[in-house]
Amino acid sequence: MKILFMGTPDFAVESLKALANAGHEITGVVTIPDKPRGRGHKLAHTPVYEAALSMGYTIYTPSTLKQDEFESVLTATSPDAIVVVAYGKILPEYVLNYPKFGCINVHASLLPKYRGAAPMQRCIIDGEKTTGVTTMYMAKGLDTGDMLLKKEVEIKSDDNFETIHDKLASCGAELIVETMRRLENGTCKAEKQDDSLACYAHMITKETCLINWQEDASRIHNLVRGLYPVPKAYTCYEGKQMKILVTNVAPHTTTALPGTIVRVDKDSFCVACGSGSVLEIMSIQPEGKRMMAVSEYLKGNSLALSTILGG
Repeated sequence: MKILFMGTPDFAVESLKALANAGHEITGVVTIPDKPRGRGHKLAHTPVYEAALSMGYTIYTPSTLKQDEFESVLTATSPDAIVVVAYGKILPEYVLNYPKFGCINVHASLLPKYRGAAPMQRCIIDGEKTTGVTTMYMAKGLDTGDMLLKKEVEIKSDDNFETIHDKLASCGAELIVETMRRLENGTCKAEKQDDSLACYAHMITKETCLINWQEDASRIHNLVRGLYPVPKAYTCYEGKQMKILVTNVAPHTTTALPGTIVRVDKDSFCVACGSGSVLEIMSIQPEGKRMMAVSEYLKGNSLALSTILGG
């Protein structure tokens, strides 16, 4: 099948490679324009751009998908289907209606749950035990199109955003190949979403990342997992930001005020949370410094008992 691929981050690269390995003709790759990155703010290609370049594909980086500017790309690539994986822009109706087999999206959740911008992070933050990938026809609404195939993935207790991202990227690559195979042979049946079961995975903001120590330790632990390795949950210690990277829910309880440092060991420290629960912290990133284990931090710094974090 002739496919126009649209994607941007690392998550999409696996699907691009899988479609190519499955023998599909990638007639073009569309990704967002270069953006400044890093401390030097130098323009950098997207991961999909880099992958497409190494694979020898024609790459398009349109600043807009308006018909008078983007239709020429559709004409030049003449796709039977458009596959979209975390592209980052909403497709206008004329694009959705262009290819014979439609526009197929790889979405990182078990729809209709977790529609929206941050499904992988939100499912971990919410304490879900399972997630997965859904392939779907794209429609005018946000992640509301008819579903094609699904595959479930377990969220283990030690999973975080990084590990779930990698699992779902691999899962999505397998699923899009199977989806395109079934679309070609006519065995892929679409299923409408039940809107009553839908929930929205809101974009991660700086406010999302701020730890509220009034919450239960298990909820804070899930927040930390869902935001690692980026953008990271954080609190304040002695007026400076401290990012919290690796945690455990402690087995003991406390009567201390939430946010209070109640214990300091050589490898970790414990903080009082809501309902008397306690969070053990093993890895941090102090403001202006690199990520480090608490044991390393304590070699040159102190953590005072009874200090209240977040102020």
